[in-house]
Amino acid sequence: MSAFKDIEVIDLLLGIPNSDDRSEWYQSFAPMLLDEESRQMFKMPAQYMFKDIPDLSNTGDTIAYTLEQMDKHGISRAMLGIDDESPTHLAALEQQPQRFFAAYEANANRGMDEVRKIKRLHAQQGIKAVTAFPSGLCPQVPINDKRWYPIYACCVELDIPFCPCVGVPGPRVPMEPQRVEHLDEVCWFFPELRIVMRHGAEPWTDLAIKLMIKYPNLHYMTSAFAPKHYPKEIIDYANTRGGDKILYAGYFPMALSLDRIFSELQNVLFREHVWPKFLSENARRVFKL
Repeated sequence: MSAFKDIEVIDLLLGIPNSDDRSEWYQSFAPMLLDEESRQMFKMPAQYMFKDIPDLSNTGDTIAYTLEQMDKHGISRAMLGIDDESPTHLAALEQQPQRFFAAYEANANRGMDEVRKIKRLHAQQGIKAVTAFPSGLCPQVPINDKRWYPIYACCVELDIPFCPCVGVPGPRVPMEPQRVEHLDEVCWFFPELRIVMRHGAEPWTDLAIKLMIKYPNLHYMTSAFAPKHYPKEIIDYANTRGGDKILYAGYFPMALSLDRIFSELQNVLFREHVWPKFLSENARRVFKL
């Protein structure tokens, strides 16, 4: 029997298969990909890191298929990334507002235009978070760079979390913008800002935990990690003083199938009291769902 049977699941990183063209997003940081292999990776720019990336090219109604997969694994709600040019995700939000909620990936190079866009998407689509890939911006923008500060202030004003990728990025671009120590300055200067670290924080997992202990509004989600690769330090932290700080996020369909995630998830050694917090309660609180 699964360790988390009958517990509601909220997935903080999910997409609709074959939904919206990602080529423009990949092209936005293609000038920084200097090795030939990266330039030839068409599925995703960190393709080398994952085995058995789901091939869903022949899926029919992709929204219906995604809902079937969510139902199969007990996922009640999922966060979709949106932009003005993401028609399938926008359609999913319109058709299934009880199942999907939205986030927007920001570019700090755009100044106040980006702040205005975040406010517009919040008013029109009810976005619940702003996400970021600091190493994937061109030019790159470190997490503590002043170009992010208007966006941080905007998130505080709208009362929504900021969710940056932290740690060594998968795509072969410089890691400096995502060094975990950059968060110390941000958490200090914006104590009201709820931050949820994405994509692992490796190799600075211990520092990420230390900062979560230090700052009450700093959290961590398990996005882009197959459960068998969850850092042991994160599991130990969740089982002790960090049960309210660790949130579930998958990586379907970008690189992981839900079947794989949930078959491995049942072997993660979370204590019984941690599972409901990890799978849904923390997400409801932090994202105010």
